[in-house]
Amino acid sequence: MSEKDLLARRFEEHRPHLRAVAYRMLGSLGDVDDAVQETWLRLSRSDVTGVENLGGWLTTVTGRVCLDMLRSRTTRRESPLHDDDGQIRLPDPVVSGPDGLDPEQEILLADSVGIALLVVLETLAPAERLAFVLHDMFAVPFDEIAPVLGRTAASTRQLASRARRRVQGAAPAPDTDLAHRRRIVDAFLAAARGGDFDALVSVLDPEIVARSDGGTLRPGVIRRGAAEVASQAITFARFAEAAHPALVNGTPGVVAVAEGRAISVMAFTVQGDRITTLDILTDPERLARIDLSVLGG
Repeated sequence: MSEKDLLARRFEEHRPHLRAVAYRMLGSLGDVDDAVQETWLRLSRSDVTGVENLGGWLTTVTGRVCLDMLRSRTTRRESPLHDDDGQIRLPDPVVSGPDGLDPEQEILLADSVGIALLVVLETLAPAERLAFVLHDMFAVPFDEIAPVLGRTAASTRQLASRARRRVQGAAPAPDTDLAHRRRIVDAFLAAARGGDFDALVSVLDPEIVARSDGGTLRPGVIRRGAAEVASQAITFARFAEAAHPALVNGTPGVVAVAEGRAISVMAFTVQGDRITTLDILTDPERLARIDLSVLGG
């Protein structure tokens, strides 16, 4: 086996981990693949014979690639969820069947990286996001992150601390009981299908925020409050022939199907007995990439 073939094999061993890093940094599955491919190109052009920890080296290179991608994105958000045209942009969901994730998805979504958390990460400055993701999610020491940012270790620590406060304040940890979360989501579905407004309101937090991303051709919206979200849920339920239970980023969610194609993916954040956020992807372009066969039935 040639040295390049051996290097390629070692890289493939790290690919799932690198995709996990890039997903938290970028939130776009297409960009994730681009970032990991760029990491391979940089590895193939580098002399790593003296690198003792190849996984750590690759992690920081992927972080650097993602940082460059974040800084060079042409659309700059005017507010946390909007681009220059006012469109809401949600991260790409990872959809799997209701019974569990495949091994690669488990690595991608370790630490329960839900849509709501990714939305908050989108609000961070690129340097903050890198410091938080690499240190808090992947335990990379600050003195290894600092050179990527061109900062001191102390400054990098401050960036991560500031990001951590933002994340904890805006995306508190959801309920950890998966079965309980599924019961709450099922109750939401049953009430929506039955047009039971009061039952819907009872499972929604009074301050619930519902965000929808319809892509470039369909304007997205943010709805607030249990009454408004319940009314919209009842209206939308009439258009879906079937609402399939699914795992969306490893947590109970719903894929609505009509005429054999996905028309929405719903991701729920549940705290206690109430749904606190509802993120809905209705972008046809991204929905078309979802493998409906994983849903069964």
